[in-house]
Amino acid sequence: MKALVVILTFLTSLFFSGVKAQDQPSPIIFIYDASGSMWGQIDGKTKMEIASQVLSETIEELPDQQAIGLVAYGHRNKTDCRDVEFVVATQQNSKSQVNTALGNIKPLGKTPLAYSAELVIGKLRESKEKATVILVTDGIESCDGDLCKVVQSAKAEGIDFKMHIVGFGLKEEETAPLICAAKAGEGQYYDADNAEGLSEVLQEVTKETVDKPDGNFTVSALKNGVPVDALARAYKAGTKQLAAMARTYRDTGSMYLAPGIYDLEVAPLEDSDVMPLLVAGLESKANETVHQTISFDGAKFLVMAKNNEEGWDTMVKIFPTGSKKASSGGRTYGREDTYELNPGMYDIELTALVIKGPQIFHRIDSVQIGAGETKKIAHTFQSGEAKIGVVSGEELVDAVVKVTDPGTKKVEASSRTYTAPNNNPRSFILTPGTYEISVMSLGKHAGYSETFSLEVKAGETVEKILSIK
Repeated sequence: MKALVVILTFLTSLFFSGVKAQDQPSPIIFIYDASGSMWGQIDGKTKMEIASQVLSETIEELPDQQAIGLVAYGHRNKTDCRDVEFVVATQQNSKSQVNTALGNIKPLGKTPLAYSAELVIGKLRESKEKATVILVTDGIESCDGDLCKVVQSAKAEGIDFKMHIVGFGLKEEETAPLICAAKAGEGQYYDADNAEGLSEVLQEVTKETVDKPDGNFTVSALKNGVPVDALARAYKAGTKQLAAMARTYRDTGSMYLAPGIYDLEVAPLEDSDVMPLLVAGLESKANETVHQTISFDGAKFLVMAKNNEEGWDTMVKIFPTGSKKASSGGRTYGREDTYELNPGMYDIELTALVIKGPQIFHRIDSVQIGAGETKKIAHTFQSGEAKIGVVSGEELVDAVVKVTDPGTKKVEASSRTYTAPNNNPRSFILTPGTYEISVMSLGKHAGYSETFSLEVKAGETVEKILSIK
């Protein structure tokens, strides 16, 4: 045992010795999950494959002068809760060593999160260096350790580090201890469900280092007055260049933004049907903390459509202004109908049913609605009735009737009169205007045709009965 302690002490000094010059960034130490659960699959690939590839790609994008260290756990012994290895010492230009090591690690055993953190923090205690610690795990503690307590104790001791934790494919109910530890470590907890999410998170956490100033921009999110979990991304104004991001965890998220103007996009994480909200033009100032509260309170449109003052069945589509993808829609069935959406600006399309003609469509552009606001949307269509019948003496004649807009030559409606009294004359509900009516008889009276103009006025009925011999 004494020999082992000596070896560990030697390795410890080797792992942290002389890695940071005065003007160099503080080391980043990755604690890598190599427990057996990393053989689990996401989108047809093992978590090990995804994590190894994404972490390698992330490291490749770090500057060469960035000292990087790699610690792995659970890769050498299936049952050993002390299976933690300092795989690559923190040093500059270690990318290739780290990437090679990642490729050789094979998941096997337990998840000793607390013990891994104890060892890394112990090295920081000895070296008196500050560092950013990034723990990537697909599981929770499996060795009876208390990660949060370990981190809290280290901070109380005055050890200078920032710890971020990335939960890879974890369930929400598993994350509380990790969130606790990340907060205690003055870092953040992040979820990643797939390769894309893991890449985005690792890109972010490697920027949020211990060298970065404390957060100066905080954000919280509410829905109906209750705090909700949300992910906030700050972009440089007018771009999609990510500057920082933070998660609220039903509390307050914090990030550091250099002085400047930013667009803040906040997405709720507890209701995937709610769209992200964008607040543009927020200013971050030096030596000043800015706070933004985002409300996801629903906004309501009450849509009522009429035809000649009578409630009318109408199709409704609501688009975010500038988008061709509807956020909401439905039918009114002749009644006032409610549509709940995010606050924002919308274009609203109404299409009258049953009525035919060129004026059955109505669009209202750029309707602004705020959180908790209810706004009435009303429109009245107009129509008249045209009745077209065909007879021969006392006999009803079957015929095809077409109603054409003479301006556009578009056939707005067509039907048959048949020979039953309930269909002959045939009724057409049309928007007001003058139409070209063409009639062609069928059956034993086939061969007769006639075209004529007919004016339809709002609220009125006009009837035309053709008599053939």
